[in-house]
Amino acid sequence: MNKTLNYIREKFFSSPIDAFLTISISYLIYLTIPPLLDWVFISATFSGESKKECVSGGACWVFVKIWLNRFLYGMYPNDEIWRINLPFAFLVVSIIAYRFLNEKYKKYLFLFLVIPFPILSLMLFSGGSLGLMPVDTREWGGLFLTLVISIFAIIFCFPLGVLLAMGRRSNLPVVRYFSIGFIEFWRGVPLITVLFMAGVMFPLLLPAGTNMDKLVRVIIAITLFEAAYMAEVVRGGLQAVGRGQYDASKAIGMGYWKSHIFIILPQALKLVIPGIANTFIALFKDTPLVFVVGLLEILGMVNLAKTNPAWLGMATEGYVFVALVYWIFCFAMSRYSLSIEEKLKTTH
Repeated sequence: MNKTLNYIREKFFSSPIDAFLTISISYLIYLTIPPLLDWVFISATFSGESKKECVSGGACWVFVKIWLNRFLYGMYPNDEIWRINLPFAFLVVSIIAYRFLNEKYKKYLFLFLVIPFPILSLMLFSGGSLGLMPVDTREWGGLFLTLVISIFAIIFCFPLGVLLAMGRRSNLPVVRYFSIGFIEFWRGVPLITVLFMAGVMFPLLLPAGTNMDKLVRVIIAITLFEAAYMAEVVRGGLQAVGRGQYDASKAIGMGYWKSHIFIILPQALKLVIPGIANTFIALFKDTPLVFVVGLLEILGMVNLAKTNPAWLGMATEGYVFVALVYWIFCFAMSRYSLSIEEKLKTTH
């Protein structure tokens, strides 16, 4: 008992400021947590088919239950949803299995996930081949669209960011100034402006009869935008690598590309894993901005559902659901990056 009291006194009441903060935060928790738990769980309505069943004064999770398929898959045909579930289930299993494979098989799995897997997944999603019904990208939406945009933008922006970081440190003036100009341009404009230009203005600049899918334009725009931020993160890692590493690689006869691939980049990327993960998380959270070009990812689908006359006033439940989904994915990315840091022992 005395040990417990001493611990509480030492950790929470060791000074007047600590005592004030402890009491203030405890009071704030007392004011917010019980009503929140009551709204989310105790007084909430979980079963029913319409808004009429929600009369308890708590959250109406019936709204989320009825619209769940739309929140997850958008307007994708219900009979074809397996074409979405199959690739994503394989991706999850592969990520988990990757941690337990030996280095040889890890390399093969990584190459498969980066090159053939996205192409095969797009073939499944789009249809029109292998006897599958075509599904236009205008019907893609919800969490499915959020993940498609995020995954493809991540796959493309990372290598482009690495090349731009190397280009900014290049001794060739043309390469260096091009990289600087590219990075500063994309960092200097808001993403919503970039998406508007890609979705609305860019088609007007194409030759007559030429068309590029809106989703492709959006992924390219987000890739270029995020690559500029990724480049600065990687450049920080390159600057942290000691000059002796460059000199040593030259001394043993390595050229520019060979020394960077095998000596410099592995060390630089290890140092900036938190920054890389932060950029990926920011990219994932930027996807709701695609509403400006008429694409309805998960937040867009909630905004669409709340305007349905039968479900007016249910916006809060939808936003809470979206917030939970984003938190789960962002937390998972954060924990995964921490596990990589621990494995590579990047902390000092």
